[in-house]
Amino acid sequence: MANRNASVVSASGKRKSVAQEPVTSVLPGGDIPYDPNHEFNADEEVLAALGYKSEFKREFSLFTTFCVSFAVLGLLPSFASTLFYGMGYAGTAGMTWGWIVAMVGIQCVAMSMAELCSSMPTSGGLYYASAVLAPPGWGPLAAWITGWSNWLGQVTAAPSVDYGVAAMILAAASIQNPDYIPTNYQTFLLTVFIMLIHGVMSSLPTRWLAQINSGGSTFNFIALVIVIILIPAGTNRESRGLPKFTSSSEVWGTIYQGTDFPAGVSVLMSFIGVIWTMSGYDSPFHLAEECSNANIASPRAIVLTSATGGIFGWFLQLVVAYTVVSIDDVLGSDLGQPFAAYLMQCMPQKITLAILALTIIAGFAMGQGCMIAASRVTFAYARDDCFPMSKYWKRVNKLTQTPVNAVWFNCAIGILLVFLIFGGALAVGALFSIGAIAAFVAFTTPIFIRVFFVGNRFRAGPWNLGKFSLPIGITASAFVALMVPILCLPSVTGSDLTPATMNWTCLVYGAPMLGAMIWWFVSAHKWFKGPKVNIEHMMLGRDEAVVEGREAKGTDSGSETAPMDGPSKAAELE
Repeated sequence: MANRNASVVSASGKRKSVAQEPVTSVLPGGDIPYDPNHEFNADEEVLAALGYKSEFKREFSLFTTFCVSFAVLGLLPSFASTLFYGMGYAGTAGMTWGWIVAMVGIQCVAMSMAELCSSMPTSGGLYYASAVLAPPGWGPLAAWITGWSNWLGQVTAAPSVDYGVAAMILAAASIQNPDYIPTNYQTFLLTVFIMLIHGVMSSLPTRWLAQINSGGSTFNFIALVIVIILIPAGTNRESRGLPKFTSSSEVWGTIYQGTDFPAGVSVLMSFIGVIWTMSGYDSPFHLAEECSNANIASPRAIVLTSATGGIFGWFLQLVVAYTVVSIDDVLGSDLGQPFAAYLMQCMPQKITLAILALTIIAGFAMGQGCMIAASRVTFAYARDDCFPMSKYWKRVNKLTQTPVNAVWFNCAIGILLVFLIFGGALAVGALFSIGAIAAFVAFTTPIFIRVFFVGNRFRAGPWNLGKFSLPIGITASAFVALMVPILCLPSVTGSDLTPATMNWTCLVYGAPMLGAMIWWFVSAHKWFKGPKVNIEHMMLGRDEAVVEGREAKGTDSGSETAPMDGPSKAAELE
């Protein structure tokens, strides 16, 4: 029954199937992830050994998982939505060599995450990994922090993307009719309308979702290539008395003083655009329970998404950096969308509208991908009763076999967040900063635990980094530790710092996390025990075992697992 991908190596060095691991098959409510009339495949074995029953159809492949992840990454619309930060804080220098520096840290995070995904391919993803890897007794708290930070990043993704799409649509209307200036009210209504459409689409069956996202991701990639080619080919800078391209010495060597901080800090602050743009590659982790051959295909999709996004994103940064005319005019345009203002500087109107149309369609696909990924995270956390009324959010719709309730729970919260539009550009801009910080704190917490608390005792999956695992994990942890405070800095200091110019990220992200921590110490620590793992998965490869349903001493999981009342799955299979 077991195959190569489902096999693991025990502490004694003997290779065996996950089905032969000393595990229990009795889950909460007497649910048993074993049917004598059904032979477990490799994916079902791995998931059962992690403590869960397969509830989704595995209709995602490496390619379709990559498609969802690349759609969530949404390079073109992400770049368009965050141009204010990438260009506005450090100018073209931050967009060129700054992108390369940021990608070194980001790629380290992605590879370390992929290694965790191969070892623990479950929808809980990072939250599950933190609980398993944390020192004994600390698993629930590690899972709580990781889970809430990751959920904040996920639940803000769709509204921030859809806000960017709405702003681009209204900017295109403004280009067509220069007398029209978009209002906050119109942007809000259009954003909500787009979110409702995405909610309906994300409630469809998995097979349809895979096909829709394959098409959306394909369009995203094609649109990105077209724009990368079209901008340098179609620029009309020469007709405006300028050279076709800005000189390399100016593009690479001039740091635009968009903040009151030293040039080096300004470049680091511009990384918010890179980090937010590149924060969607965790989607394969959350879709692992719907992916076949998940412990190989899902980590490959993570690394492929990050690497592809990094390379093509840099190409897009380059063509914009070499053709922008005036950064000040881009940032101060009445269009309300810096990317549209940039295109108007250096492109004919028809080409500008064509590029905006491609970006809008790509952004629409990206927003839908974000909502799918967020719903899987909400489902996974509700399955472990993390939310109030979790029993509703963890339900899987019998018709579509997807977590429809979780989709609409996230959609409702996203619509409430969109009210930040009425607080001004900096207030709604906090959605992007939250996405960057929340996601990378969640990404790195289990990586930090794995590197500094587990070390060589970590049981890697079939996709792993080998001897480079610890150095790459240390680099990833150091990069995020540096960037979290940097991303909370305001662009101005001293007397210029007012409520209107403050960076509200620390409040909009910090307040919910502070609330979650207060909840933990007041109440949650009494009942939240981390992922409901009812098996001894031996993730760290220790020799202790569970025999005849009795829990052995020295459990490797940081979370407090429930008593193991049933016989081992290996015994049942015998």
